[in-house]
Formats: sequence, C-alpha cells, structure tokens
Amino acid sequence: MVAGMFTLGTPLWQIGVRSAVVYLAVLTGFRVFGKREVGQLTLADLVLLILIANAVQNAMVGPDTSLEGGLFAALILLLVNLAIGYLRIRSTRLDRAFQGQPIPLVARGEVIEVHLRREGLETSDLERVAHENQLKGLEDVDSAWLETDGTISVVPKSQPPLRNSTHRPRSRRRAKGLRKPQN
Repeated sequence: MVAGMFTLGTPLWQIGVRSAVVYLAVLTGFRVFGKREVGQLTLADLVLLILIANAVQNAMVGPDTSLEGGLFAALILLLVNLAIGYLRIRSTRLDRAFQGQPIPLVARGEVIEVHLRREGLETSDLERVAHENQLKGLEDVDSAWLETDGTISVVPKSQPPLRNSTHRPRSRRRAKGLRKPQN
C-alpha cells in the first residue's frame, strides 16, 4: 500500500499536459460565466468550486494516485498560473481577454437593466453598494461600474466630474524626497 504511493500510474508528461489543459479550461469557464470576487462568493459558488475541483481531478492525473503524480499536477497548475500572470503583464490584449473590461451598470443616474441581467445582478445589489458608499439610494448615484475583479464602483451625483489633467508625475528621484545634485 505504501509502495503504491510512490509509483506513477500515468506518465509525468501526460499529467503535465492534462493539468495545463484543465487549468486553462476552468479559467476560461470562470471568465465566461461571471465576475465575482472571492469575498462575494455565495454558498452555491463555493459548492461549485469544490465540485469542479473534484470533477477535474481525474482529468488531470488519470488513474494515477501516487504522491508524485499529485504533486506534479499541483506544480504544473502553479507554473501555468505563474506563466499566465506573466503573460498578462506583458500583453494588454491577453490581459483584457482574461480580465475583461469594466461594465457600466448606471450611467447619468439611469440603471442599465440589460447589463445587470447579463451579469446576474439585481437592483438590490446596486442599492446595497450605494448604501455602503453612504448614499441614500440609487437616486444619488451618477454612475456605477462592475469592475473586472467583481467589485462595483460608484460615483455619487454630488461628486464633481473628473477633469482631464495635464499634471505630470514627478520623477522618481523627487518623488522619494531626494534632491537633484547641484553642479
């Protein structure tokens, strides 16, 4: 029994390919099916995550139940995640593909019902966020956006609109409080 724990039942290359494909498929599925930040997960979302993890385990390692196979699958998942993070930093297109774009939920004080329905949100979700931002209700909201991380950003009607700024950031040297050497 203990000896089987260290005996591979599936070749490592196959575990690696299977793990990478499953990672990309699950990532794509979550990207397509909605935006929620971890703190916003419902009980149903948590159950879904657990069941997906269980469902894809055999797809990654096949009949392998060895310690090496499981650890190798975990290593591949970590490496693929690291690679995607790196590629997202290097490519705006890839970042947009994985992250998405913010979606307007309220524009000029009007709730955009189509966007709410498409994102699986309700007016009560917007009202809750308005209250969290110390607003009386949606009547005080100028605009609201569903951000790429699943949070909702609100701009109150009383807030002056943002203006284009010609302000240039200071150099790093000055930003750190260091003076330019005098000649």
